[in-house]
Amino acid sequence: MATDGKSYVEVRPNMIGLATVHDRDVLIYCISQVMAALNDGKQVQRTLRFKAYDLLVATNRPVAGTGYTGLKAALERLQGTQIETNITTGGVEQIDGFSLIDRYRIVRETRDGRMLDLEVTLSDWVFNAIAGDDVLTLNRRYFQLRKPLERRLYELARKQCGTQPEWKCGLEKLQGRTGSTSSDKEFRRLVKAICKADEEHNHMPDYAFRLEADILTVTPKREFLDTYAAKPQQDRLTGGYILPLSPDTLERARELSPTWDINVLVGEWRTYAARQKEPPKNPDAAFLGFCKSWYEKRGRSGW
Repeated sequence: MATDGKSYVEVRPNMIGLATVHDRDVLIYCISQVMAALNDGKQVQRTLRFKAYDLLVATNRPVAGTGYTGLKAALERLQGTQIETNITTGGVEQIDGFSLIDRYRIVRETRDGRMLDLEVTLSDWVFNAIAGDDVLTLNRRYFQLRKPLERRLYELARKQCGTQPEWKCGLEKLQGRTGSTSSDKEFRRLVKAICKADEEHNHMPDYAFRLEADILTVTPKREFLDTYAAKPQQDRLTGGYILPLSPDTLERARELSPTWDINVLVGEWRTYAARQKEPPKNPDAAFLGFCKSWYEKRGRSGW
């Protein structure tokens, strides 16, 4: 179980086995498809259909027979793994128990057993997290990280550090957040090895990791600040603009347009922004201006 003292996530396997950190590549790919559709102002549903080959290429998996076999096994584990959490998603806090995906369907297979088309239905919890802007974009190099702890450290860096100058976390608290079951000594050794490898080979995307006196310090790398922090980027999987909005901005937007569904406004704004020659330099300010103008023109018709 992973916890930060306020919220927790407990993962339970079933007879098929526990979903691995690499199985989550499939989930991340599905989320990227939904986010791309939202950015384009399109209607989205929990059930997605896509080419298996596209997923394998995007997530740095082999496209030979072993890749397809591994993908089917990953789908089985994602559906079978049960999760309980009290994390807030979409502005609502509750204790939820769910699977990461509700179902999957291999739509077509060739005679040699390769799947061609897939249908995946995301769980309500995952889908609501996407709709509530509670997910973060990941560097495509994330899929090249082979160690589970490397991936978890990167995920924490994206969430906790973002584009701030630095983020610090003690090893004891960090171990709880990663959900590691290693001994204190072994966890320290693993984190130290990752930090040393990053210092020597610069293999961790976006962030630098340094360990001193049992305190992990995370700082954004220059290339990350030059791209993500400078202006909205294009999703490396979909090509669509990433226009993130902070929770504070969404709350302020609800005040500016009190009778409108915030998800409708987000969709309308992203559709509008996609038609412009350049993405907005400040997405939060641009969105608030859009909401104010929208409400002045359309008023209470959001009921």
